[in-house]
Amino acid sequence: MQDTAVKVVLVGSPNVGKSAIFNYLTGSYVAVSNYPGTTVDISTGHFKQGRQRFEVIDTPGIYSLIPLTDEENVTRLLLTRQVPDVVIHVVDAKNLRRMLNMTIQLIDAGLPVILTLNIIDEAQSMGMLIDAKLLEKMLGIPVIATSVVTKTGLESLKSAVSQYKRVKPSVFKLSDEIEQSVTKISGQLTGTYGLSKRITALLLLQGDTRTLSIAQTEEVWPEIAATLDQLAAGKKNSLDAFVATERQVVVDKIIVKVVRYASFEKHQLKTLAGWLGKVTREPLTGVPILCLVVYYGLYQFVGKFGAGYLVDYINNSVFVPIINPVAEGLTNALIPWEWLRSLLVGEYGIFTMGFRYATAIILPIVGTFFFAFAILEDTGYLPRLAMLVDLVFRYFGLNGRAVIPLTLGLGCGTMAVMVTRTLESRRERLLATFLLSLTIPCSAQLGVVLALLSHSAAAVAIWSFYMVTIFVSVGWLSARFIPGHRSAFYMEIPPLRLPMAGNVIKKAYTRMAWYFMEILPVFIVTSIVLWAGDRSGILDTMIRYVEPVMGIIGLPPETAQAFLLGFFRRDYGAAGLYDLAVAGKLTDAQLVVAAVGLTLFVPCVAQFAVMVKERGLITAWAMVVLIIMIAFGSAALVHNCLNLILF
Repeated sequence: MQDTAVKVVLVGSPNVGKSAIFNYLTGSYVAVSNYPGTTVDISTGHFKQGRQRFEVIDTPGIYSLIPLTDEENVTRLLLTRQVPDVVIHVVDAKNLRRMLNMTIQLIDAGLPVILTLNIIDEAQSMGMLIDAKLLEKMLGIPVIATSVVTKTGLESLKSAVSQYKRVKPSVFKLSDEIEQSVTKISGQLTGTYGLSKRITALLLLQGDTRTLSIAQTEEVWPEIAATLDQLAAGKKNSLDAFVATERQVVVDKIIVKVVRYASFEKHQLKTLAGWLGKVTREPLTGVPILCLVVYYGLYQFVGKFGAGYLVDYINNSVFVPIINPVAEGLTNALIPWEWLRSLLVGEYGIFTMGFRYATAIILPIVGTFFFAFAILEDTGYLPRLAMLVDLVFRYFGLNGRAVIPLTLGLGCGTMAVMVTRTLESRRERLLATFLLSLTIPCSAQLGVVLALLSHSAAAVAIWSFYMVTIFVSVGWLSARFIPGHRSAFYMEIPPLRLPMAGNVIKKAYTRMAWYFMEILPVFIVTSIVLWAGDRSGILDTMIRYVEPVMGIIGLPPETAQAFLLGFFRRDYGAAGLYDLAVAGKLTDAQLVVAAVGLTLFVPCVAQFAVMVKERGLITAWAMVVLIIMIAFGSAALVHNCLNLILF
């Protein structure tokens, strides 16, 4: 077997099935890590074909070789620095006209490209017939039609990768005016750009900042700049738009020859899916549908079933009466040291608190949320949600793309802050991070809060109304105080489809396993810290300092501990609040106040660490200070308002 692995890089726009193809090629041999020098995750895996080993890299979604986001920039860096042996460009066959532009850029860049027409089954069901052989001949590169759902073409793709031999692809000439400038600039370039001179010249025409920064170090930069100015003279639009328009003309000439449409009667299910796809993104019909999704997906499934039935059964019917007594009995019988017994099964014991919180209270809630989220993701609903909320998010200085990290925040705030890097500007990433840290509860926290308040519709209504009010108010004010402008909204809208059970289960299980492996060590360490604080008296001192604040917002002193636990993890604090409520130590009004304060309270340690990594230490601390002020101020306001109403 050869020692050197063939490097295969997957590229493509979001929502084209790139990850599904990556999973097919690599199976379970996958590792996720940061790209060197960044905080952006990339997935790597491998497969063997015969005696040859292939390393496969799944890159973040990219629309063009001119990156707009941190993730797109990583894909561009990887293509220029990793020297791939094969680049698989995955496109949605239904949107071939729009995505072929990127294919031509990759070919112009001198990269060894295989074009994969993915989701070909849906294109065919729409009556779209693509002549892949003719397209292959016109492009001068291998073209494979695939569908992960029907398993079409996947083995052909693997064979094409393993048998790939580099050939000279076609050259797609633009207008004479552009070609003359490209030829002139290409002849003047001497630096190292990582791509062909042709695409480098085209990127300079399009104003790519990375390429410009290198070109400005060239001795002949004044001559290159003069060529760019000369071409731009007299143009109504920018050179970027001029080049993009010319390239689209080339794409349209190809599309006319390789794509035709069949006329046939649409299947009733397809017609229904098309109708649903339309009504879910129209405000008049989409908002009621969103309310139904929130009610049944979050309130009923996550809140009542996950945080209510499952937590109640696992905690109160399994752990408390069965598992905990057995663990305490074995510990007391086998371990003679009191301090070690209390560490394992005491009030703050590793098992009785840390393991129980993670397994019995948090995991059922997180699991039901990830299951619901996987269904929404697999149906193609989330991009429609992004389109629906874009009209609202513009008042917060954000666009519809921000709904993805904000929705993910309902699962895990730590993961969601990392996903904010998909937003285009630093301003939008800052705004989204602040809203996530302040107003978006993680699934475990949300589930516990809904379980605590679900016995009273009024309590849920008050809490929900206040959370929405804070989200809107803080978002609106932040957008006005932070300088900058909202970037344009663009997103691929896949068709609505029935979720695949295998995909849903795999996604939910993978995320549950990742989340549990992350929280269990944190919960255990937190239990040890709390145990040490309790034994040393430090915890009591801290609680005494926080207790007066609890009094101001109308809560009993015991809730100080739940707020302190919330700093270690929000869900840990919510679990502590759950124990207090079960013990009957909180009235309905106090539950609403505690729910408001704890939901708005500081992000957990893990989320704060990611905030520091993504936004910087000073910015992260400034956010935390503002969040503490807003959280306790809001709790005091709700407490006083409820007192006026109730008395």
